[in-house]
Amino acid sequence: MSEAGPLSLGQLSVWHDIRGLPAARRHEPNNAAAWPLPPGVTVEQARTALRAIVTRHPSLRTRYDVHDADAPRQLPPDVHLDDHLPVVEGDGTGPDELAAQLAAEPFDLGRQHGWRARLLARRGTASHLLFVKHHIAADAWAQELLHQEFRRALTDPAGLGDTPPGPADLAAEQHTPAGLRRRAQALDHWAQLLDRAPSVGLPRGAATEGRAVQGTLHSAPARPAAHAVAERARVSVSSVVLAAYVRSVARMCGADALLVQLMSANRFAGRWRNVVTSMNQWVPVLIEHARGDDLVELADAVHWSGLGAFRHGMHDVTAVAALRARMPAAPEPACAFNYVAVPEGSAPDAPVGPACAGVPALTWEEPFTTIGPRCYARVLETERALSIRLTAKDLGRDECAELLRGTHEALLTAARGN
Repeated sequence: MSEAGPLSLGQLSVWHDIRGLPAARRHEPNNAAAWPLPPGVTVEQARTALRAIVTRHPSLRTRYDVHDADAPRQLPPDVHLDDHLPVVEGDGTGPDELAAQLAAEPFDLGRQHGWRARLLARRGTASHLLFVKHHIAADAWAQELLHQEFRRALTDPAGLGDTPPGPADLAAEQHTPAGLRRRAQALDHWAQLLDRAPSVGLPRGAATEGRAVQGTLHSAPARPAAHAVAERARVSVSSVVLAAYVRSVARMCGADALLVQLMSANRFAGRWRNVVTSMNQWVPVLIEHARGDDLVELADAVHWSGLGAFRHGMHDVTAVAALRARMPAAPEPACAFNYVAVPEGSAPDAPVGPACAGVPALTWEEPFTTIGPRCYARVLETERALSIRLTAKDLGRDECAELLRGTHEALLTAARGN
């Protein structure tokens, strides 16, 4: 690409979420990671490996022309880059905390590439690469791909292969006649659901107006319970957890049907499965009979409704916004759900927590970001436990805890066959 071009649909979704953020919140699209280094890695090895992955992926060398907020463009990937890797000497602060501090500084997308890195050393020995990226540059799947490639490049920086396609290539395909047809079908999916869905939402109170809370339930027993129900229902584990969560929300709302936003990874086509960019987009699904007692039956319905929704996961958010503007009574989603998927062989990106002892634990955190839906559950499955992080706006801790514990109890009860 020799001149600026349109954003891909995933990039455009990120841009719509962030373009109106005040200066004090412009760090919120950032994600932080602390990648442990194998023993004996030198500063030069780490710098060479980092340069190998940045050179390989166009998204990490891309800046953006956002002067017209309604028509952002991505610039051609820069050929030259600054591969300086500052070394931070550890002072007792943990690597995750240091990475979070690094993420608190926003990116200027017009002047900077959407990532930064530091090498953490302990008493002169490199221990971690602190890596921060803007969500427009890479989603969770892409970030883990970068992690895996970085580890390989530490020993074989020339062995990563040819430059893969980037977001500009994806955007070009999405603007072909076939791509435009798929976008029209996705928009039709939105129109049909917005026309059918009821206006249902979680309660709001004066005491919680304008507040955001975040709680995470860590549970070892929830993982085998979800797998047992999934096997009985012959659906995915994510569908089972979604069913339990939706039922908890529906009972708090006092409604049988909910409009729910699902996070679609959109990595279903082989060529784009491992492209480094942001491909995540919210896609709506209408879930009916959500308060039912039979979680197996609900999981089956959720599974098939979700698969239908994911077929329309790539959509033009600008067109969806225009559609909603033409429908003054268009309902807002009651909740949102994301079952985190990362490439095979990835390490968990969150601690399992006290649930390792077999006792579910609920912890509270200060949200790093409140971008996105009002009531958003992000589920992470590790080899030992299930963690459900709920970020909710205009909702108190008691209600947040009730939703999390209701989801957890639904999984355990269904697994017992009750």
